[in-house]
Amino acid sequence: MHDTKKTIKVCSGSIEPKIIKRACNIIHSNGVVIFPTQCLYGIAANALDEKAVKKVFDLKQRPLNKPILTLIHSRSQLLNLIKSIPLSAKKLMDAFWPGNLTIVFNAKDNIPTLLTANTGKIGIRIPSHPVAEALVKHIKTPVTGTSANLSGHQGCNQISHLNPSIIEHTDLILDAGKLKKGTGSTIVDVTSSEINIIRQGIISELKINEILDKF
Repeated sequence: MHDTKKTIKVCSGSIEPKIIKRACNIIHSNGVVIFPTQCLYGIAANALDEKAVKKVFDLKQRPLNKPILTLIHSRSQLLNLIKSIPLSAKKLMDAFWPGNLTIVFNAKDNIPTLLTANTGKIGIRIPSHPVAEALVKHIKTPVTGTSANLSGHQGCNQISHLNPSIIEHTDLILDAGKLKKGTGSTIVDVTSSEINIIRQGIISELKINEILDKF
């Protein structure tokens, strides 16, 4: 059973500003918030603060050699996070952002190495779920977007399925009810001339290639 004291019911169609403000204040204070994405619940923390990112790793019991993806509210934030935007990335962003595509870029040198797992790369996505969208829009700083599950376990599409240890160490839970589930975002690495689909999620490899083959 989840902790009702830290859980707030949210409606995707009408999100109360005071709830989003509370979530943002927690994240700015290096806290952790569970929030809904299109298919699964995710864990939001300040992606640019090493201590906050470490909390997420500890929460998920995630190996430190696995990077954590980042959510932003607009492409303008990319300039502070990545070294360049290849043409392939521009095509994919035009087609699938906001949405379920995570694009892996070469990270700027100031990005916490814990976030990138010392790979020099950073995975970024603009979310399309209204709650997630409102969260990243109002906080004005990149947040983590990893799924709210223990490493190696399946993601959760409803709060009642969250692991008790994750609930215990989370500061706030935004409960949007049962989500549609699914495989999560597709992850595409554009850091070399040969595009690499790291994980096929909701967006198929066929759709990715159709966009990349245009022009």
